[in-house]
Amino acid sequence: MTYPEALWIFFILLAGIIIVPGMDMIYVMANALAGGRKASLTATFGIMTGGAFHTAFGVFAVVGMSQLVPQLYMPMLIAGALYMIWIGVTLARSTIVMGKVAEESRRSSLAIFTQAVLTCILNPKAWIFVLAVYPQFIRPAFGPLWSQALVIGIMVAAMQFAVYGGLGLLAAAGRNAMTGNPGFTIWSGRIAGLLLIAAALFTLWRGLEL
Repeated sequence: MTYPEALWIFFILLAGIIIVPGMDMIYVMANALAGGRKASLTATFGIMTGGAFHTAFGVFAVVGMSQLVPQLYMPMLIAGALYMIWIGVTLARSTIVMGKVAEESRRSSLAIFTQAVLTCILNPKAWIFVLAVYPQFIRPAFGPLWSQALVIGIMVAAMQFAVYGGLGLLAAAGRNAMTGNPGFTIWSGRIAGLLLIAAALFTLWRGLEL
């Protein structure tokens, strides 16, 4: 397999893992609905930062952590799933009304960004992808590892921005039409929380099967 062929295969796998609804996507969408365009983009950039961490770890694992990866896998899987379940429970119990969020108690950009980074870093789906896929496409035979990491990191960030950022902006645009419907807003947040819990439990179940 040549390097260009490897990149194309990686691109297809990457698109599949990002397009499938999961914790990162739900987090961006929830912030878009609660805080609008700015919150949506802030959450997206936080997810992209977490993605850069995953890429760096993937390269680090290829270089010299083959013995440590199996030991990290299960703790990160469990910690990530529990963290996502906690966020989901918080959303499911919330009674956020969009108008009130915009005027009175909107979360700071720093808080949204920080939680987005943690959401991505602790996302079990992302860890499964990194540990299962990255070692197959980051190889010494393809050239300097730093340049491979840069290419893959750019691919991941671009795909995250296109998918999560695009969906977040669409949700933020539709948010204005829903500010006058508090009941819809509340149940949207609760449904997002339940979806997040379901995604976390499903990812944990699949991860424990591996």
